[in-house]
Formats: sequence, C-alpha cells, structure tokens
Amino acid sequence: MSNNKLLFDVIGFGALNVDTLLKVERIAGPEEESFIGSYTESCGGSAANTIVGLARLGRNVGFIGKVADDYEGKLQVDNFVNDGVDVNGIIHSKKGKSGAVLGFVDKKGARALYINPGENDTLESREINLEYVAQTKFLHMTSFVGEKPFRAQKKLAGMLPNSIKLSFDPGALYAQRGVTAIEPLIRRSYVFMPNSLELEQITGEKDYRKGADNILEMGVKIVVVKLGAKGCYVTDGEEQATVEPFPVKVVDTTGAGDAFDAGFLYGLLDNKNNLYECGRLGNFVASKSITTNGARTSLPYQKELASMY
Repeated sequence: MSNNKLLFDVIGFGALNVDTLLKVERIAGPEEESFIGSYTESCGGSAANTIVGLARLGRNVGFIGKVADDYEGKLQVDNFVNDGVDVNGIIHSKKGKSGAVLGFVDKKGARALYINPGENDTLESREINLEYVAQTKFLHMTSFVGEKPFRAQKKLAGMLPNSIKLSFDPGALYAQRGVTAIEPLIRRSYVFMPNSLELEQITGEKDYRKGADNILEMGVKIVVVKLGAKGCYVTDGEEQATVEPFPVKVVDTTGAGDAFDAGFLYGLLDNKNNLYECGRLGNFVASKSITTNGARTSLPYQKELASMY
C-alpha cells in the first residue's frame, strides 16, 4: 500500500443504512403503546453521515462500504454523489438487501434504533481496494453489526502506513464488545471519539477524564469525549479542555455524534491551533444537525461556519 498520490482528506469505512425515522409521542417500553405522528426516510450510517458532513464543509472525501443492487443501495450511492462524495470504494452485491434502520424519535429528540444490517455484514477484507485507501490522509472508522466487516476493519488498520491517520468512533455496538475486542483499532487510532457512556463501557472508568487518560496510555494521540448537552472534552495528554455546546432547540439527535466527528476532523485538517477550536467546530456542526429531522438534513456548509464567531 503506497500513498504517493493523495486524492482524499478523509475516507469513511462503516455501515450504510437507509433510516426510516418515526416521530412518536414517546418511546414505548415493554407492553406499552405510543403513536406515530410522522416519518421520514433518509440515508444514514455513522461513518457515512460524517463523510457527508465533511463533503459539505468542502473536503475531498470517499467511502468504503457495501450495498446491494436494490432501491436502498441506489439511494445511498445517489445521495453520496449529490453531496460530492467519491463512491469508487463502495462494493456492490448482486444479491441480498442493503442495510436499513428503523428508528423512533420522541418529542425531546431522544431515539431508539433497530438495525437490519443486510449486505453490510457480508463485507470482507479481500473486497477492499487497498490502492483506494492509500490515497487518503485520514481513514474514519465506525461500527458494523457483524463479525466479517469488523475483522476486515481490524485487518485494514493493521496494514495502514503510518502516514495515514486513523480516526475511530466506536459507537454503542463496538463499545459493548469491550476493550479487548476493539483494542487493535484503539491502539492504531490517531484520534478516538466515543461518547461518555461508550468510554465508560470500554475503560470501566465513570470519570471520563480518567477514561480518556487510559486511552491515551494505549498510544492514541487525541481523545475526544462527546458529552451531549454538556458539549465535549478533548485532550492529547498536554492540552485538556471542556468545550461548551451551542444552544439550539433540539428536534432530533439522530446523527449528532457523527456530525460532531465531521466538525472535529475538519478542524484537524484545517490545522486549527488547538484542540479547543476543533471541539468548538465539532459542537457547532452537531448543533446544526439536531435542529431538523434526519441525520443529514441540516448538516452545515462551509460558508455557515462564519456564524460560529
């Protein structure tokens, strides 16, 4: 794998799902009932949302993932193309179904998601074009449900040249696997971006600052802890900062963490002078994303960054 010719700032590697989000009175528990007010259909997938966010901020981006040749797969590819994402890393299967998510969102923006991974979980390392990967500065990884793509991610991470920086957002699915399972990905990461609950699940530390320190000891250069309504915490071992959120009216939190990742990576790529500024960018992009329904609907464009100041 060589990287003499860099075409991309970031390539994403994660599941591709079409999200059907239903607005409900409340999220019902066992033996309870609620009712649906409205619904939306949109393209999703954590790494995919982040990559679209970066594309709208003017970055050159691509993607590694897998879809079937069905309605959902075509929708994913067409949406990427419309946002300027390179799709030459996407693998097409002539059988099966593309990934889908059914989500319920309550009046406060809280959500519950149910995933049908489909062809996402058939992705194997032999299907990945290594020359495609070699053309990027950052590789951004997020979770899959199944074992095959998880193994493919670990294998690819172990093959990356040092010149390619790995960005890793474990999400709930990988955090639940525990530190032993995802340690190869953590140790190869340049920047690690869990939320506070995921970090606790991985490290066993209730104090996210101590948890972040534990991750730094594993060789990660930058740890970002997403704190939801409290903003974020960023550290590289020398600089530590808690970054306040941008106050907005919350409509739907779906994809907020993915949007944050886009803003933070944009800051790193733009050579911001400190982690605090990268954290502000992450918070700003996330704040924009939660003001409408859907993970990508209100992801901001580069010109909107001026309103941060």
